Amino acid sequence: MTPDSHETPANPLATADILLVGCGNMGGAMLAGWLRSGIPAASVTVIDPSLAQGPAGVRLSRSLSPDIAPPTVLVLAVKPQKLADIAPSLAALAGADTMIVSVLAAVEFATLRHQFPAAGSLVRAVPNLPAAIGRGITTLVGEDIDDAARGQAETLFTPLGVVEWMEDEGLCALATTVSGATPAFFFRIADAMAQAAEAQGMDRTRALRLIAETMAGSAAMLAEAGADPADIARRVASPGGVTLAGLAMLDEGGALVRLMADTIAASAARNDEMTRAFRPDALSQEQRRITE
Repeated sequence: MTPDSHETPANPLATADILLVGCGNMGGAMLAGWLRSGIPAASVTVIDPSLAQGPAGVRLSRSLSPDIAPPTVLVLAVKPQKLADIAPSLAALAGADTMIVSVLAAVEFATLRHQFPAAGSLVRAVPNLPAAIGRGITTLVGEDIDDAARGQAETLFTPLGVVEWMEDEGLCALATTVSGATPAFFFRIADAMAQAAEAQGMDRTRALRLIAETMAGSAAMLAEAGADPADIARRVASPGGVTLAGLAMLDEGGALVRLMADTIAASAARNDEMTRAFRPDALSQEQRRITE
């Protein structure tokens, strides 16, 4: 190979067998992203009792059948309340050569290891809704993970957007609130702004179009600027201008900061409650009841 030539890096999942359990909104987004990125459809098996039809070439099963072989990667994308029900039948497939990738909110490594004691590497992933259009961010944290498993995990989630590794499980739990739930908060803010625009005389469709493009552009600017958002806001607010008048209302009495602090705290508290409910030593029947 000459010094000027380049070798295309091998896809870490090119020869892997992937078993996706659950193909709802997030599972479906992941599957579509994998196929777009070049992961062979024939290497993916989906277990989902409610999915009528899968993408061409992907094997679809309503339940775990005896002819499903132990996978290289087992991706759990069901509701966390269902883990205790499905894990016993899946555990036999998860040996030392299988990496478990969980997108189950509030399910800790201790719970995953309890359910899959013989599995190899464990990865917790927190994607968010824009992953469905390839513009999401997924936080990852691993246990018993080597460079090869790390590469496989990144390959699973880079088609969905940005990947960010966390140093410990506690930070990954916080990401459930800070990035996982935040798209819904943004949608609620957009709705409130649209209602305000309607009250001032603009039709809702046009208001939402202006708001969506402004939010998208502002987010891109924040990501690329490398500056603190408070500094950017100050720079665009001319003394005595329209923007400054609006900012003064948002800043009055620290109302906006307090609202967001309470919002994040409420989400984090619920995440903690669910986490306790899914721990191995929890009373399964009673604890699962509070998550429904």
